[in-house]
Amino acid sequence: MPSEPPAGVADPAPERTPPPPSQTDVVVEGIKSMIFDGTLGPGQRLPVEADLARTLGVSRGPLREGVRALSHLGVLETRQGAGTYVTALDPSLLLAPMAFLVDLQQPGGSPALHAVRRVLETEAAALAARSIDDEALAAAEEALAAVSGPEPVDPREFVEADIRFHQVIARACGNPVLAVLVEAFAGRTVRARVWRAVADEQAVARTTEEHRAILSALRDHDPDRARLRMGHHLLAVEDFLAGHA
Repeated sequence: MPSEPPAGVADPAPERTPPPPSQTDVVVEGIKSMIFDGTLGPGQRLPVEADLARTLGVSRGPLREGVRALSHLGVLETRQGAGTYVTALDPSLLLAPMAFLVDLQQPGGSPALHAVRRVLETEAAALAARSIDDEALAAAEEALAAVSGPEPVDPREFVEADIRFHQVIARACGNPVLAVLVEAFAGRTVRARVWRAVADEQAVARTTEEHRAILSALRDHDPDRARLRMGHHLLAVEDFLAGHA
């Protein structure tokens, strides 16, 4: 016979049973499992709608919703008149929603975005220093040369060259996932970087000097120096944002 709770003590709240997954969730998880276990692979066509719905135990409406959701995530692609296929599952596709989430950040979140960017890019610079080739070094030099003349530089043109410089380094790091993450954060901090170029008269000159120091470390294939130079450069941006909230 169950014992009564002590006087004055309320009965414990009954445990809540989690709601069952929706049929759309069943579709998403089912297709994901089929990719994990090798039933479906990159570039393969999904079974026809009726067969797939039967396999997953769902109706056609939720099946289409699940396929649409996975298409937005870069996992599936629908080809007009040819069916639905698993994509190449490339990081640039699968991590594309990360850039969308970064876009949704409010202006007050800019310092946090830049801090994450610094963590990613300092390591990318160190990795790039180990393996960067002459072609990538030339591309980085070209980005610097585009805004290194004696004439005043338009802030937006300068930031565009700045983005190209950082993209070269990210793509040279040898880690495609890290490269995509770097571009997701770096490419979405343009507004703050243009603002800095406009508000701080010395920002362009200092940034160019910092870029030159990073490029020198990359040419020397010195990972530690490349990491430190990149960190110093990006901390300068964070310091500006902290002082100009």
